[in-house]
Amino acid sequence: MRDLIARILPKSAFVKNIGILTGGTIFAQSLAVLSLPILTRLFSPEDFSLLAVYTAIIGLFSVISCMRLNIAIPLPEDDSNAINLVALSLFSATTISVLIAVVILLFPSEIVGLIQQPAMRPLLWMIPVGVFVASIYNALQYWTSRRKQFGLITQTRVTRALGGSGTQIGFGLFSSGPFGLLFGHMIYGGMGIVGLVRSLLKNDKKLLTAIDRPSLVANLRVYKRFPLLSVPESLFNSGGIQLPIIIIAAWAVGPEAGFVMIAIRVMGLPMGLVGTSVAQVYLAEAPEHLRKGTLVSLTRETIWMLFKSGTPILLLVGFISPFIFPYVFGADWQRAGIIVAWMTPWFLLQFVSSPISVILYMVDKYELAMLLQLSGLVLRVGSVLIAILYHPKWLTEAFTVSSAVFYLIFIILVTRILQSLERSAKDTETNALDSQNIS
Repeated sequence: MRDLIARILPKSAFVKNIGILTGGTIFAQSLAVLSLPILTRLFSPEDFSLLAVYTAIIGLFSVISCMRLNIAIPLPEDDSNAINLVALSLFSATTISVLIAVVILLFPSEIVGLIQQPAMRPLLWMIPVGVFVASIYNALQYWTSRRKQFGLITQTRVTRALGGSGTQIGFGLFSSGPFGLLFGHMIYGGMGIVGLVRSLLKNDKKLLTAIDRPSLVANLRVYKRFPLLSVPESLFNSGGIQLPIIIIAAWAVGPEAGFVMIAIRVMGLPMGLVGTSVAQVYLAEAPEHLRKGTLVSLTRETIWMLFKSGTPILLLVGFISPFIFPYVFGADWQRAGIIVAWMTPWFLLQFVSSPISVILYMVDKYELAMLLQLSGLVLRVGSVLIAILYHPKWLTEAFTVSSAVFYLIFIILVTRILQSLERSAKDTETNALDSQNIS
C-alpha cells in the first residue's frame, strides 16, 4: 500500500508522511480485522449488537467532547497558542465526561429505556470513561500531528490494536456475555495516551509554561467559531452515522445492529489503512498550503490518490463478502456479508470525501459545513424512520443508500468550492497582471 501511494503521487514530504502512518496502520488494522473471526466465534451477534450501541454512544459524545478545539490545534503559527488549545481541549473533555457520568448516575433506568437495551444497565459506567479516554487521545494526537511526529502516532495505533483486541479475546476465552467486548473497546480508546503524554513532556515541556488564563481566554476568542459552529456540525455528522445504528438496534428484528457493526468494521478497513493516514497528513499540511495558495492542487492530488487506491479494494470487498462471510466469521454472520455489499457505494464515496472535508474549515465555510451535516442527519435518520413505518425489514438498506446519497452530495459541493477557489485565484492573478501593464 505504501508503494502504491508513492507511485500515485510524486515523492514529497507529504507522501513520506502518509507512508509512515500507513505502514504502521496496516499492521494495526490488519490485527484488528484478523481478530474478528475469533471474536465472532467467542461472542454472539447479540453481544456485538450491544457493542454497536455502546460505540455509537461513545462516537456521539467523543466527537464533541473537546468542543472541536482539538481540530484547531494545527492551525496557529505559534506553538504557544497551539498548546493552549490543547489545554482547552483536555479541560473540555474532562468536564463533559464528568457531566455524562453524573447524568448516568442519576438516570440509569431512563437511559436504558430510551435506547431499549436492558442489558446495557450494568455497563453504563463505561460510557463516560470511554468518552474521556477517547477524547484525551484524540486531542493529544492532533498535537503530535502538528509536531509531525507521525512515527509516534503509528506506534500508538499499533498499541491500541494490540491492547483492545487482546483484551476482548482474553475475556471471550474465559467468560461469556458482552462485558469483554465493551471493556476491550474502552481499553482500545485509551491505549496510546501514555506515549503521547511522555512525548509532549519530553520534547515540549517548556511550552507548558505558556499555558495561562489570559492565553486560554485569548485563544478561545480567536477560535470561538469551532465551539459555536463546528460542534453542531460534528454532532450532526456523528448523529447521522450513530443514531441510525441505535434506532436499528432498538427496532430491528434480531441482532441487526451487530451485523451492521461487523460490516462497517470490514468496509472501514481501507479507510483505516489509507484514508485515516491521508486525512491526518492532509490536516497537518493544509494550513501551510492555504497560506501559500496551493491548497487547491494539494486537495485535487489527495482526491485522485484516494479514488485510484480505494476503488479496486472496496469493490472487491463488496463483491466477495456475501459469499465468504459465513466461512470467515461463522455461519451466523452471513447477513453481515450482504450488508457489506449494500455499503460499498457509501464507503467508496466516504473514502474519497472524508479526508478532504477539512477544506470547508480552511475556507471559512463553517455555516455551510453545519447545514450540510444537518441535511445528512435528516436524510439518514429520516430514511430509517420512514423504513420503520413502511418497510421494517429494510432499515439497514435505507441507512446504507441514504448514506451513499449524502456523500455524493458532499463530493459535488467540495468540487464546486475548489472550482470557485481556482477561479478566484486566477482572477486575482489576472488583475495583478493588468495593474502591472497599466503602470
